[in-house]
Amino acid sequence: MSKKMGFGAVLAIVFGSQIGSGIFILPSTLAPYGKFGIYGWVFAGLGAILLALVFADLCSRYPHVGGPHAYVKAVFGMTPSFFIGWAYWLISWMSTTVVVVSCVAYLTPIIGNISTSMTLLIEISLLLLITAVNCRSVESAGKLESILVFLKFIPFAIVPAIIFGHFDTANIVVADQYTTISDFKLIIMVVSICFWGFIGVECATTPAGFVDNPSKTIPRAVILGTCGVAAVYIINSTVIMGVVPGHVLAQSKAPFVDALNVAIGGNSSFWLMLLSLVASIVCVGTLNAWVLTSAQISLGLAQDNQLPKLFGQKNRFGAPYVSILISCIGMIPILMLTKYENMAEQVTSLIDISVKTFIVVYLVCCLAFLKISFGERRICKSIIGIMAAMFCGLMLSDSDFKSVLVVSSFFLSGFPMLLLTRRCQREQ
Repeated sequence: MSKKMGFGAVLAIVFGSQIGSGIFILPSTLAPYGKFGIYGWVFAGLGAILLALVFADLCSRYPHVGGPHAYVKAVFGMTPSFFIGWAYWLISWMSTTVVVVSCVAYLTPIIGNISTSMTLLIEISLLLLITAVNCRSVESAGKLESILVFLKFIPFAIVPAIIFGHFDTANIVVADQYTTISDFKLIIMVVSICFWGFIGVECATTPAGFVDNPSKTIPRAVILGTCGVAAVYIINSTVIMGVVPGHVLAQSKAPFVDALNVAIGGNSSFWLMLLSLVASIVCVGTLNAWVLTSAQISLGLAQDNQLPKLFGQKNRFGAPYVSILISCIGMIPILMLTKYENMAEQVTSLIDISVKTFIVVYLVCCLAFLKISFGERRICKSIIGIMAAMFCGLMLSDSDFKSVLVVSSFFLSGFPMLLLTRRCQREQ
């Protein structure tokens, strides 16, 4: 009999799924936007907290494995639930692949420049290692996540404290190319960038069947964890933007290293190697959270008879090993594609689109939450749902026709599997 995860492990999944490689990249990306970069973090954080409140309430009502699709099923029925779960499962593959690539890339200062084939071998080995941990049991994955989250938070607490004494608001300036754009449009642009860092706000709801008292444990962890994630992003990004001049930060490939060099100087190669190790640990934590999430999505669909029963098989430790292995096998070809430059660009484009797909999943969950809140005539919850839905709509407002087509393809590609599953059920 496998043990279930407690509050600490679930909280670690909330942190691990959201805080990834983006925290090392986004300060440079946001530098040209000056003060609007800080505003972006604040508004994106508020949007993420609104979504956390929505998912917390839905999970307390329907503490089922799989997360989002379970809520849609309860409110809108089986067919919409399948397509939400299917698209959510596919984009979890894409997110996991990006994390694997980022993790190995951050190790370059330590392991040096190696061949493409060796890089691919290390990436696949890392993926298989984390897959093996998750096959051991969900509890093992939760314990690993707790350790990694503890390790990753050390630098995010220490670095701001070290460099804050060199903070200067004069470093936070809007680049010339953005001075002619309206403040409202700039904020929308920046919030869209910042929200990438909060993708995964719902991940901790997916393993509900493996959590002790999920209707209470998961909501508390999701809300508290998302508030903590927002604080980490806002503090670290703001302090770095105030320490490194904007025009320098915009060109930086290692913002944390440049900030430490400004504050205390020293050997930049040492800081770069240390940062590489920390970044890799951060990415491994995110990878573990996403492998766990991906398997729970397909397991939940199988338990609801929306995928073949094969996906629901568990080993003697209670881990859904078939779902874990299928997800892993599906990620390996994507890793291979990233080794070819022209294909890598296409995959990167799909990954960017996957963010919009996540937002669509979030929006449908908000609509389910609103239907429940309106039916129960709960004004406060209805207001939260409306604001969360409006935030999702704002994130999707800049989508062009091509983006709409690609996002739709994630959902529509599930038709063959839906037909196959229903055929299997008729033959049983």
